[in-house]
Amino acid sequence: MEFFSTPISERAVELAVETLRSGRISEGERVRAFETALAERCGLIRPVALNSGTAALHLALALSGVGPADEVILPAQTFIATGMAILMRGATPVFADIDPETGNLAPESVRRKLTERSRAILPVHWGGCPCDLEGIHALARERKLSVIEDAAHAFGASYRGKPIGACSRFTAFSFQAIKHLTTGDGGALCCLEAEDYPVAVARRWFGIDRAKSRPSILGERVYDVAAVGYKYHMNDLAAAVGLGNLDDFPKRLARRRRIAAVYREQLAKVPGLRMTRVESDRESADWLFTVLVERREVLIRKLAAEGIPTSIVHGRIDRNAVFGGPRPDLPGQAEFEAQHLCLPLHAELSDADRDRVVAAVRKGW
Repeated sequence: MEFFSTPISERAVELAVETLRSGRISEGERVRAFETALAERCGLIRPVALNSGTAALHLALALSGVGPADEVILPAQTFIATGMAILMRGATPVFADIDPETGNLAPESVRRKLTERSRAILPVHWGGCPCDLEGIHALARERKLSVIEDAAHAFGASYRGKPIGACSRFTAFSFQAIKHLTTGDGGALCCLEAEDYPVAVARRWFGIDRAKSRPSILGERVYDVAAVGYKYHMNDLAAAVGLGNLDDFPKRLARRRRIAAVYREQLAKVPGLRMTRVESDRESADWLFTVLVERREVLIRKLAAEGIPTSIVHGRIDRNAVFGGPRPDLPGQAEFEAQHLCLPLHAELSDADRDRVVAAVRKGW
C-alpha cells in the first residue's frame, strides 16, 4: 500500500509524447491551453501557469509589494516553502496560531499578530480544507493587506460555493508530483484583480511581455524591462501533462472524497481518535485525511507492522533555525503538532486497502 500516488493519465502520456515530437517544448500553445482549461473547466480566475507552487507564492508576494521592511502573517503548519518564499523577499515571517481542530490559520490569532509592518496574510488550506476566508478577508480589508492563499493542497476545493482560486487577490497552486493534479512539477497563480494579471504574466518571464515585445530583424524581441522578473514560466511539456490529467481529475477527486467519507463514517467513534472539523460552508479537496490521535507513535508502529503507511506530512516549520525556532505563543499549533496524523488517501487506493486501514485502526492501539 502506498501513502501517495502520482496520477498520470493515458491522455497525459499521449499529449506529452506529441509535445516532445513537435520539438516545441518551451512556453507556448500548450501552456495557454492549460491556463484556459483551468479557467473554463475549474473556475479559476486568471490563472498564470508557473514552474512551481513556490514560484507562485514568491511572485504573489512580489506583486503585493512585500519587501525587507514588511511582515507577512502565516501559520507554522505548512511546508517550509511557504515561509521560504517570504524570506526570499527579504520580509519577516510572523507565525500566527491555528485552530487545533482543523490545522488552519485562526483569524483571532492573526489579529493579535498585526503590526504597522504587516503587508500580507498568507493562509494555508491544510490538507485541502479551506480556511476561514471570511474572517481573514475582514482583517485584510481593515488594514488594506493582500491575501495570498497557499492552496498547494486545495486544488478542487471550494468556499461558500466559489472554487478556491476565485476568492482572494492571489491564490497559489502546486502541481508537484504527488499533488492530485500534477504536471510533474509546476504551479499556477490566480489573480482576482484584473490589473495584477498582465504584471504576473510579464514577471514570470524576466519582466518581458511576450505579447507586446515585437520581433526584430536581428532575431531578438524588442523590449524594455522596467521591473525585476523571474524565470518562473511553465513549459509546454509540463502543461501537456497537466492538460491530459485534467480530463479525469473530476473522477479522481470524487474517488478521494468517497474514501474520505468512508473514513469519517467508519472511524468516527474509535476511542483515542478524533476527526478534524470541516465546516458546512466549504468543501475540501481531500488531498490529506488528517485525524487527531492519542498515543500517536503507538498507532504509527501498529499500522506499519500491518503494512499501512502513515505520516504527519508536515510538522511546524517555525522549528527551523532559519525562522528562529519554535514560537512559545502558539498553543493551538502545539496541540495539533502533538496529535495530527494522516492516513493513506489517493484515487488509486483500492476499496480493499481502504477497508484494511479502517479495520486496523478500529482494532485499537
